Formats: sequence, C-alpha cells, structure tokens
Amino acid sequence: METTSFIWPFTIGLLFITSFLVVIISIWITSLSRIDKSRIVHSIFTRKSLMAIGEVFMESLLHRKIFRKNRMLGYMHMSLAFGWFLLIIVGHIEAWNYYHSFSVPAYKAIFFPYFVPASASTNSGKVLAASMDIILLFILSGVLLAYYKRLNSKLFGMKKTTKLKAGDRIALSSLWLIFPLRFLAESVSAGIHHNGSFLSQPCGQIFASLIPLQSIEAPVWWAYSCSLGLFFMALPVSRYMHIPVEVVLIFLRNYGIRVKKRIGGFSRIQVYSCSRCGICLDSCQMTHAAIKDTQSVYVLKHIRNRNLTDEKLFNCLLCGRCQPDCPVGLELNNLRITQRIESTKEYNSSYEYLKNGKVAISPQTEVIYFAGCMTHLTPSIIKSMKEIFKVANVKYWFMDEDKTACCGRPLMQVGQYGAAGKLIDHNLERILASGAKKLVVSCPICYKVFNEDYSMSGIRVQHHSEYLLELMAENRLPVNKMPLKVIYHDPCELGRGSGIYHQPRLLLDEYVELISVKNEKESAFCCGGSLANIKIHMNERNQIRDKAMDEYLSYQPEMLATACPLCKKTFAKSNNLPVHDIAEIVYMAIHKNKIMNPEEQKFMEKSKIGL
Repeated sequence: METTSFIWPFTIGLLFITSFLVVIISIWITSLSRIDKSRIVHSIFTRKSLMAIGEVFMESLLHRKIFRKNRMLGYMHMSLAFGWFLLIIVGHIEAWNYYHSFSVPAYKAIFFPYFVPASASTNSGKVLAASMDIILLFILSGVLLAYYKRLNSKLFGMKKTTKLKAGDRIALSSLWLIFPLRFLAESVSAGIHHNGSFLSQPCGQIFASLIPLQSIEAPVWWAYSCSLGLFFMALPVSRYMHIPVEVVLIFLRNYGIRVKKRIGGFSRIQVYSCSRCGICLDSCQMTHAAIKDTQSVYVLKHIRNRNLTDEKLFNCLLCGRCQPDCPVGLELNNLRITQRIESTKEYNSSYEYLKNGKVAISPQTEVIYFAGCMTHLTPSIIKSMKEIFKVANVKYWFMDEDKTACCGRPLMQVGQYGAAGKLIDHNLERILASGAKKLVVSCPICYKVFNEDYSMSGIRVQHHSEYLLELMAENRLPVNKMPLKVIYHDPCELGRGSGIYHQPRLLLDEYVELISVKNEKESAFCCGGSLANIKIHMNERNQIRDKAMDEYLSYQPEMLATACPLCKKTFAKSNNLPVHDIAEIVYMAIHKNKIMNPEEQKFMEKSKIGL
C-alpha cells in the first residue's frame, strides 16, 4: 500500500501514547479494591456504560459545564475537543468512502489530501470534503481564541490562570501548531492537485500564485506529522494527559467508584484528570488573603510531581467552593483529605478519659440533641434550642451537655482518621444505647460526620434547621413574623457539604424577610473560620471574613443569619452587623409577644434587636 516517510512521526507518537495509556491505566485499575473491580465487572455491560458515553460526549467533547459558566470559554474548549473528534471521524469516513474498505490504515485518513490528489468526483466525496473544511474552520476559530486567551484571559472572565511547566509548553505549542499546519498542508495540496473544497481550494490557489508549491508540499505535511507526534509524546508529562484519563474517570464514576480514605488507583485517575484549566482559581477565597499557591489545582499538580509540602496541603479551608466550578467534577476535598491522611503520622492517643460503658437512657427519649464543640462556644444557640424543645414539648436527651467526646470530624479534616475512629466508636455506643430514633445536631460539621461516618441504621440525623422546620410544619412552634431584612449565609458543611439549602430558607421565610444575594447556596462564601486549615494566620482569616462581610453589607441587611456556630462566631467578630443562628431567630420570634424575665431580656438586648 502507498506510503511515505512523513507518516512516521505521527505513527510513532500514536503507538507510544496508546501503549503508555494501556499500561498506566491498567496499573491504576489493577490497584483498585476488590469491591471496585467487582463494580466495574457488574456495570460494564449495563445502562451505566451508556450513561458514561453520554457524559463523555457532553463534558469531554462539548464541555457543557464550562459553557454554563462562560460561553466563550466553553466554545473555545468545544471547538478544539469536539472539532478534533469530528476531524478524525469524518476523515476516516472520507477514506473509507474513497477506498471502499474499513481496513484503511489510520495514516491514510490523517493525511488523506496527500494520498488522494484527485478532486472528489462523487457527491458524497464532495460533501465529505466540504465537511472537512467546515470542521477545520471551526477548530481554527477555537485556536485563535486560545491564542488570545493566553495573552488576555480577563476577557474570558478569568481573573487568574495557571502557570505552564516545560511539558505543558511543549504539548501546548504542538497542539496550537497541529491545526494551522493541517490547514496549510491541505491548502498546498489543493493548490497543486485542485482537490480542495470551499476553504482549502481558494487558499491553495492564492499560495500557488505566490510560491512554487511542489517544493513545500512534503515539508508542510512533515511539519503536520511532527506536530502530531510531538503532542502524543509530550502528553504524559503535560496537563493534557487529562484528555484520555478523564474518559476513564467518567466511566468509573458512573460505575459507582469514589475516592477512598487512602491513595489508590482511582485517586490517581482523578489527579491526572485535572486539566489545570484554572477555572477553580477565581472561586478560591484564599486569594482574598493573598494566598495564591495552595489552591486545589496546584495541590494536584504537586501530587503529580511528587513535591507537595504540608504547608500547601494544609493551607486550605476545605470549604468546597472550588468543586462546583471544576469542569471535570473532581472530588477536590476528598483528594486533599486522602493526601492529608498519607502525609500525617497517626495520632496514637488512647482516649482513656472516655468511659465506654453503656449509658442508662430512657428508651422513651424522643430525640437526642448533640450541640457540638463549637456550639458550646456559642451558648446562646444552646439556650435557644432548649427553649424551643420546651415550647414544642419535646422529650430529648442532651447528649453532650457535659464531658462528651467530639464528633470526630475536625480530626478527619486534618487526616487523623484513626484517632477520629476512636471518638466515633465511643459516641456510637452511647447513641445506640439511648433507644432514640432521631439525632438533632446544631453544628453542620457534626451533621456531616454523623450522616457519613456513623453506622446508625434506624436513627435519623437532622440538622436543627431541618428539625425546626419539621416542628413548625407540625404546628408545634408559633410563627411570629418579625420586620427584619435578613441575609442567610450558607455554611460550607451544611450547604456544599451536605446539600441542605432550602430548609433553612423555608424556615427563615416564616420569621423574617429574606434577601437574596449573588454568592449564595453552591457559591456561598466561607466565613474563613474553618477548622480544616491549620496553617492559616488569624489576620488572613479576618481578611477572608471581611471580604465576605463586605458583600453582605452592600445589600444593607439588618441581620446576618447562619446555621453554624463557627460561622456565627467568626462573622460576629467583625462587629459590623448583628449575626445570629437560625435557632436564635426562632427563639426571638417565640418571645416576641411574651413577657420576658430579666435573663431573657438581657439576651434579647445582646442580640441588638428591638422587638
């Protein structure tokens, strides 16, 4: 079969990247747990694979998530990814149509205008040739946008972009050359053989009027082939490794595989699926404190390069604000926690002060109330909850009223899962011994760990915002609307961490006038007080808090409401606006028309609210 020497750079590069991907992905999948391997076996020939194919098409090719955030950025990525995909598919169809065979070598399709110098004589051939020119024009428009983005990313709505390393520069340079060289090579061949279409043929004729094209035809096809081969060779050491690995990630994710509490094959697949696009950078509030090198995109890069330091690993709020913006859908918080587990030594405290004996609690207890460590540092929330329980006539056991172990979540956030497990075991024994069917918590940090890491079959865990809404719906709480304009701040662990956005708003809407703000729900600000960051300085926390508070103050509210004791404590330190937990607001409403004793009057005055 006809061939030429310039096919070899492309062929060698293709063989290299194919072999590399087969080996590395096989290693990663082999290192998965037995359960995860079983999930793959039982899912591969099911509807889950069809769903994965659909997601690959929508996210890896069309870049739907990027489109939703920024249309111009989405178009740029789509034109390169989907355009290249179409170029390959239509190119092969063009070769099969001409040679009347499905066994045509790949290089015949890739370099089709060189190997078929005659112009298309059939209608189908003409349509395919025109289609190839349309696709190439589509891709070139994306390449031009990519050039422009590298010069001025702010016009694409991106305030920050990631820096390129050597492998990235090689891969990016070759990628940017592939399609202009393809256009040039096709145009040169069209100028010589008149086998082009509406784009390549006129351009070829222009080139032919300027220079002798026969002398440069082979060199420009050589350049095109070399750019392809170089891109394939540079792929494993560049950010563009995400292109093939992301496809594997999507399939495994649809099969139910998630990041575990140890570094393994799937966590490595997630790390290599990061494109370092930098879209997540604008969401990170660490930049409000001038901290610009600890963001998730950089941590994943350092993990790949094996040069991650604890200073960068632990200097993160774990607020999860970057996760919704990730176009690949990476489990950024879990990946960082997994790395923290790997990077820290096990805390070997025996916790001897904990008494593991069963606690004699009446089986008639309706609910357990667990305030949490941070709620004990904001006692007005506890006072409010006690009063609400009394008004609603709830029988409850205040589990951590005195000398009770922490829920374990703060230890988990810094990677100490072994130590946290001891606290969990102790608390779990006490909870199960109570005979209660409901556990109400005031702290979102506690809520998340009780829901995800405690095995409590038959016991319903509720954050107090959910529970109070339920009591109100059952007419067990009075509803007294107060003339207050209030902004609700979504706590990170309750909102992004646990998906609870609507219940607090439904409850507050019955008691105050809610003001909607730009950064709320999934994009809500972190207060800056996160227990997960053990490297940040207090003045840096204050800068993060003040930046968030500045936005809230711009709406001129009369109060900031939250559903987290840590958020309340952090925001209250700014002294710019009254800050109250949702339970305190319900308490205020209950006492609106009630004659208060001196202690209650003092509490209301401290709340800075005239009712």
